Amino acid sequence: MTYRHADHAGNFADVLKHVVLAQCLQHLRKKDKPCAVIDTHAGRGVYELAPAAAPPRPEWVDGVRRVLDAERPEDVERVLAAWLDAVRAADPDGGLAIYPGSPAIAAHLMRDTDRLHLCETDEDAAAALDARYAKDRRVKVETRDGFKAIAALVPPKEKRGLVLVDPGFADPDEMAWMAEAAAAAIPKWPTGTYVFWRPLTDIWAAERFDVGLAEWLIAEQGFAPEKILRADLWVRDLDVGDGLAGAGVVVINPPFTLEADLLAALPWLAETLAQGEGAGWRLDGAFTEESLTTEEF
Repeated sequence: MTYRHADHAGNFADVLKHVVLAQCLQHLRKKDKPCAVIDTHAGRGVYELAPAAAPPRPEWVDGVRRVLDAERPEDVERVLAAWLDAVRAADPDGGLAIYPGSPAIAAHLMRDTDRLHLCETDEDAAAALDARYAKDRRVKVETRDGFKAIAALVPPKEKRGLVLVDPGFADPDEMAWMAEAAAAAIPKWPTGTYVFWRPLTDIWAAERFDVGLAEWLIAEQGFAPEKILRADLWVRDLDVGDGLAGAGVVVINPPFTLEADLLAALPWLAETLAQGEGAGWRLDGAFTEESLTTEEF
């Protein structure tokens, strides 16, 4: 599967990934000390959304558009607020013609003292990032392999921050590359927050990454189980139909509030974004069935 950011901007997978990113950044902002954000597969930064009426039906219509149009309970609104603020800020006309990618969300939520490091191998996308952030002293753009860059970029001088790893999975080896990058970086910066995104197209590969990472962290790196959090969302039965039906993140060193926040938001997101029977969610530590919390519709 190839997951090109531009083709899927604003879909259900982006919703979950970017809600988690925004929540983590909000937590980092609570302390006065500066922080660093490293985005290993940055893309173009922002994306123009195809008209809702244009065939084929664009994925954002069943993602961010549904969230904006729905009546959101108070707890859900609180959890989604930072992400929604970044979404609204991306389009100065107040519509939904533009969707912010992770660089734009991070830049919007960061403070003047924080720093954003963007890696992107596609030259056109990197040029777009360069043009967009040329005057933003907080942002550095590199045309560089993000998998190989992580270990060289951590620990950042700020000693606080986040690494987002969300490759396009254009190569069948990218799940293994992500595991290798995690193994190279986390021992160098064990206190950083890491967000690993992966699709649920190959369940065996995703489970192998999740469980293998969790077991390695606990058995060999001395991590406490509560330092590992997995959040997944699927909008229909994962075994039915073509295209992406599910995706999620594994978060290392999550904010202590993230689990409760996602527990409040995930059931609503699964119901609101469902595209067929079997839609659901899970929130657990990625290493024991006893910790599994799931619900299907």
